[in-house]
Amino acid sequence: MKKDLEQQIYFEDMEIGDKVVSVGRTITEADIVSFAGLTGDYNTLHTDAEFAKGSIAGQRLAHGMLPLTYSSGLFTRTSYNQAMMAQMAALTEINWKFKKPVLIGDTIHVEQEVIEKADPRPESDMGKVTFLRTIFNQRGEIVQQGEIKQLIRKYPK
Repeated sequence: MKKDLEQQIYFEDMEIGDKVVSVGRTITEADIVSFAGLTGDYNTLHTDAEFAKGSIAGQRLAHGMLPLTYSSGLFTRTSYNQAMMAQMAALTEINWKFKKPVLIGDTIHVEQEVIEKADPRPESDMGKVTFLRTIFNQRGEIVQQGEIKQLIRKYPK
């Protein structure tokens, strides 16, 4: 990406192919326990070590929504997000796939790329940007992936 990220990024500045990679974050047992408490999702696949021995991974799994939620936080820490933050108007759609389980001890990171821009109403002060967000584990495997659509403000008129 060739943008000067010290400046603000508006809809017009975004280009198909803009891509950013986040730092990593290791999923801990405390994350899973806290997420269960926060959401009320005490599914035994996440909270019962003995029961989870019979799961597809042979151990407790992170809730599917936990890495998705953390991916949002990881993206907000990127310089690209920092430069566009003031222009983000609304999250409008998420289309998401869960490809592999995330386990205690896995370290995830996010790659996010602009894959589509739409300006259906040129008179509007916003356009729609579609991002492809991919969550990888420490082995480079895709664990989750999907499209995130947001309304992004245009340059002030």
